[in-house]
Amino acid sequence: MNVTEAERVCGAVFEEIRTAVIGDPTLFETILTAVVGEGHVLLEDVPGTGKTLTARTLARVLDLEFSRIQFTPDLLPADITGTHVYDEQAGQFEFEAGPIFANVVLADEINRAPPKTQAALLEAMGEKQVSIGGETRPLPEPFFVIATQNPVEQEGTFPLPEAQVDRFMVKTAMGYPDRDGELELVDRRASRESRTPEASRIVDRETVLALQSVPETVAVDPEIRAYVVDVCRATREDERVDVGVSPRGIQRLFEAARARAAIVGRDYVAPEDVHVVVHPVLDHRIVLTTEADVRDVDPYAVVESALNGVPVPSMGD
Repeated sequence: MNVTEAERVCGAVFEEIRTAVIGDPTLFETILTAVVGEGHVLLEDVPGTGKTLTARTLARVLDLEFSRIQFTPDLLPADITGTHVYDEQAGQFEFEAGPIFANVVLADEINRAPPKTQAALLEAMGEKQVSIGGETRPLPEPFFVIATQNPVEQEGTFPLPEAQVDRFMVKTAMGYPDRDGELELVDRRASRESRTPEASRIVDRETVLALQSVPETVAVDPEIRAYVVDVCRATREDERVDVGVSPRGIQRLFEAARARAAIVGRDYVAPEDVHVVVHPVLDHRIVLTTEADVRDVDPYAVVESALNGVPVPSMGD
């Protein structure tokens, strides 16, 4: 698959998702960028904005196996990864796979589970495998996690540690639709008998895997590479920042920029691609100082300062 075909496929997927989910087109592009870039997504928003519907619709459109894990305070790591169950007829233990063994995994309200259970996702997200009983089991391909968390209700929640937040390629929010969007939501519900809208399958698993290989063919000029590195390093030099963007964050920005270029049908990365993905990729990796946190400094402003402080490379022939 080349970038022209990738643009066509992504356009069809994008439009089909919008038939079932009402939301900001930028949000869907961000999620699709993570999918193409083989990354994971963290959605932070209040309940009822369509986070679960978005994840389920994405899996249906891509014709991938979908699994939903409801995170609760009593959830155990084995409830995610699976466990060995004794089979009386066979007289031996058989492995019973957990819900993590799916292509699209929705980790719903991930901050409601204790750290030990949250950590069960770390190996799966980073290595695409899980270790159970001393045995390593690979996860299906493709594999990506869409995790949600409620930023408003803090009682009974366990904030994600920086190490886990850093595992997500992008972090974004659904947000409320505008008035016209909410009116369209009601109109769509009035015109059908089912409560939940259904999208159609657009591609298959093999096409998704081919799509994920396209960014590897996207060229990145040395000046753009240096630009990506310098912007990320500039976040560490900001006096409002305790911990800036990690080397993993630099790599994720590079990968997301290439994925975004592929989505729009370009075989090279332009500064525009970096600017489009920089906030979803970098903002959640910024750890502010205590003083900056008290002053309600927004990580968005830190990343903006880094962008403004690094000259944008000019694109030649």
